[in-house]
Amino acid sequence: MSARRSSPPHELAAWRRLAKLAEPRTDFRLGAAANWLRLGPLLVDYSKQGIDEPVARALVDLAVESGVEAAIDDLFAGAAVNRTEDRAALHTSLRAEDCPDEVRRERDRFLDIAERVRNGGYRGYTGKYIDTVVSIGIGGSQLGPELVVDALAPSTSIAPEIRFLANIDGAAARATLAGLDPATTLVMLISKSFSTLEMRVNAATVRSWFIERTCNPDALARHFLAVTANEDAAAEFGVADEHRFRLWDWVGGRFSLWSAAGLPIAIALGRDGFEDLLAGAREVDDHFRSTPLGRNLPVLLALLQIWNTNFHGAATHAVLAYDRRLKLLPDHLQQLEMESNGKSVRNDGQSTETHTAPIVWGGEETNGQHAFHQLLHQGTRAFSADLIASIRPGHDLDTHHDWLLANCLAQSEAMLLGREGDATAPHRRVRGGHPTTTILLERLDARSLGALLALYEHKVFCLGTIWQINPFDQWGVELGKELAGPIHEELTQSGGAARNPASADMLRAIKRARDAGPDQGRSD
Repeated sequence: MSARRSSPPHELAAWRRLAKLAEPRTDFRLGAAANWLRLGPLLVDYSKQGIDEPVARALVDLAVESGVEAAIDDLFAGAAVNRTEDRAALHTSLRAEDCPDEVRRERDRFLDIAERVRNGGYRGYTGKYIDTVVSIGIGGSQLGPELVVDALAPSTSIAPEIRFLANIDGAAARATLAGLDPATTLVMLISKSFSTLEMRVNAATVRSWFIERTCNPDALARHFLAVTANEDAAAEFGVADEHRFRLWDWVGGRFSLWSAAGLPIAIALGRDGFEDLLAGAREVDDHFRSTPLGRNLPVLLALLQIWNTNFHGAATHAVLAYDRRLKLLPDHLQQLEMESNGKSVRNDGQSTETHTAPIVWGGEETNGQHAFHQLLHQGTRAFSADLIASIRPGHDLDTHHDWLLANCLAQSEAMLLGREGDATAPHRRVRGGHPTTTILLERLDARSLGALLALYEHKVFCLGTIWQINPFDQWGVELGKELAGPIHEELTQSGGAARNPASADMLRAIKRARDAGPDQGRSD
């Protein structure tokens, strides 16, 4: 597919109209109208965004002029929407009712082994049950799966314990392997390329740990699985044919939890739970591809982000999860949004000339209220925020949940209304006027979480379309990887000279400290 070409975003008529509407932004704190939409198990309230009718019309016009409808069609049709790599982005086909036969076959394969691990049908080389699964991967191979497992795996589940190892820090590897018995441990290597540095180093460490303790290299084939597009590399590592599961080049890492990369999820939730996760996402897919732009929730969330980021200077966007089970949601959305849309070059190769993705951050509430909310309420920075909560708690401590929901609603109201100060108490003044969206889940289950994650995925795609950037590549990530190799050589080879003077002093200091020994400079 040839790249769609149009005027840069800031030259579109709707963009110019929005700029004029934003100049004297009216005080919307007291005039917020009820604006909410329901999508399956999700209720999305954007009443506190300060969007009046002229702004709403101009935002929808921006989506029209940006070709969002055609872009949605291209996404689902399998066009090469990943333009810099000339690939489709067909993660939605992983959860479609009419998914390709190869997707269905691979899903059946990994769901089958997940069920056998859960119910004891799959055992280790000594015949013992698997009681722990170690999932090794980083970025999209870890963030999404760990979020879902942490949010939904009940403490009384029959499933094995699942531990995630992502960081290359040796302390993480030691903590992950602490107390494990290799005879009852199953290891999953999840990497599309099977060449990611963190995965390779951690996988080698865990393989050495396994062989040293079992003294049986042949047992490795029973205890190591791989999810990858590079089956040859996985085979060379020692993963058996029947334990290799396929990823495709049209599945981006941060959109991959719906594939075999979600094997940890399938083990934690079982076949039915994984299917429910797909069903929730599919519900949003159907809404996204068939609903008019003015009532299309992913489109609306993207337009609200454009309004706040590009016209009102909100350089950060907070994700405030009023459900402890969603404490890892900000981490997942950081990668999804910032790795996707953290770009400064348009599809046509020109500089964007407008800001793109804001910094996404957040935390577990109500903890955050006693940490960073002070800055949100009385600081000087513009921001936007999503507040996310579950209507039904999933436990019987109703008093706790009532207070949790009350705090969620109170914080969004405080960000909207603020509080007036006076001459005698100016320090009590809270400005207010900060835009927020509240997303309520009927209950936190696989279906609602699947819908929530797909909602954000499609929001990201819409933003990329309007900014005219490619949300499916991540070339900026590669630079640090390229520089790490030579620096590692300089650090580990005696006499190596630093190639870059910016790092030379630090490398010399590290080497001197190592040469001096652990007790150098220590006083008793």
